[in-house]
This record gives sequence, C-alpha cells and structure tokens, in this order.
Amino acid sequence: MRSSEVRVGLATPVVTRLPGAYSPWEADAGPEELGRIAQAADRLGFEHLTCSEHVAVPMPIAEERGGTYWDPLSTFGFLAGQTVRIRFVTQVLVLGYHHPLEIAKRYGTLDVISGGRLTLGVGVGSLREEFTLLGAPFEGRGARADDALRALRAGLGREQPAYSGEFYDFAGLVVDPRPVQQRVPLLVGGRTRRSLRRAVELADGWTPFALGRRQVSELLDEVSPPAGFEVVLSTPPLDPTGDPTRTRVVLDDFAAAGATVINAAVRADSAADYVAQLSALADLADLEER
Repeated sequence: MRSSEVRVGLATPVVTRLPGAYSPWEADAGPEELGRIAQAADRLGFEHLTCSEHVAVPMPIAEERGGTYWDPLSTFGFLAGQTVRIRFVTQVLVLGYHHPLEIAKRYGTLDVISGGRLTLGVGVGSLREEFTLLGAPFEGRGARADDALRALRAGLGREQPAYSGEFYDFAGLVVDPRPVQQRVPLLVGGRTRRSLRRAVELADGWTPFALGRRQVSELLDEVSPPAGFEVVLSTPPLDPTGDPTRTRVVLDDFAAAGATVINAAVRADSAADYVAQLSALADLADLEER
C-alpha cells in the first residue's frame, strides 16, 4: 500500500504528557491552543485526534508513564463544537474501568454531539494500582474485556440493548441518546498476539504500541483480518518542516508495514509552530484541505 492511500491522524499534543516525548510548550498550553490545533487539523484533512484515559497515576509510575491525561469525553466534547469533519479516537479507554452501558451512553452522546465522528479505541489495561483504586478486578481482566467488547457491541446504537455473557447481563433497559453511526468503529490497543486476535474477533481494528514495524508485519501475517479491518500505527515525533525527507520515509515505511491509518506525532516549539508543522505534514501526506 502506498502512503498516499493511508489516512493520517494525529497523536494530539497537550492532552497527554509522556516523559521525554512532549515539547516544553505543551506544559503551559490549554484549551485555546488545543482548539486552534484541532481546527487546523480539521481544515487540513487529518483523519483524527486522540485522547487517552488514566484516572490517577501513582507518583513513581507517573515518572515513567506521565501523570497528565486529559479526560477524553470532556476533551472531545469541547473539540466537537470547534470542528466539522475530523474524528475523535479514544486511545485507549480501559474496558475494566467501566460498565459497557456506561460507555455506550456517554460516548453515544458524544457521537450525537459530534455528528457521528467517534471511534472507540479500547484496551485491557495494565496499571494494577489504578484498577485497585477504582475497585475494578485486575485478575482475569482479559476475559472480562472480551465480554465487555461483546456487550458493548450489543449496547451501542440500540435503544433497548440486550446481552447475556460471563460478566455482563442486561435487558429491559432504555439507553438514549444512542450513536448517530449505525456501527461505531471499535479499535483494540495492545502489543501482543492476544490483543490482535481480540481485535480481529471482536472489533474493527488494531492499534498496537511499543512494537517495531517488522514485529507488526509479522503479527499481521499470522492472522486473516476481515475486509475493512483497520491497522493504526503510531509514529515517533516527526519534523515535517525541518526534515521532510525523513518524514516522507516514515510515512512510506508505516504504510509498507500494514498501516491503514497513521497516528502521527509532530515535533514543535509552540502551538503556532505545531500548526505550521501540520501544514507541511499535510502536503507530504497528500491530504486534501477542506
């Protein structure tokens, strides 16, 4: 697949600050800068914006994973009113932290507010301390996540959902509003064979992390994804204005590895510089300005 055939979204700045991965200007940026970036990305033709979920990160772990995580629902609700076409991807919601109908109601409402622009990225979760804090079971979370995905698919888009599984059982309820989209796309995050199998069996795509391009290609060769299955690969920080050649190579390499969507991180010195970088990246990726 040529990179020009791959859609390009953004690993949204400001909303997540991973140690060593964010730019200094992001620490002082707020809703105004975030809105300006979202509007530019929307206008330039980028596929999506992302936002991750953590409720509370213990201090020692925050030194490795970061402690700043804007709430996806609040963030996307704010950005939905400032954009027209760009999609909103949770990358990722931890399934074990929520009842599936809670996700269906809260994010179904977001789909209504945004005019059908929601993609739900979900994961099993790995931070035991956060599970404990929220009173969610950590052991057996993989099996619980599988059941939650089935229940979520049964609940999303149905005014009177019904499901009976190992961990979740519901019927005779009304969940309204419900999504605008007849089928809200579900992506599964992870870095294991099991996460990919979970994505193929129960979702619409896979968004791996902490895997090299060769590892991703090898894992994809082991499965037979259905038609339309999405593979969302995240780049290292790119510098489209300072190093357009490398940026173009990265886009091509990720397309060759099997990406249908590239989740691009962009290096910048300020919000204004970030917008300039987006313009250069859009040109390199052959995006269609709107």
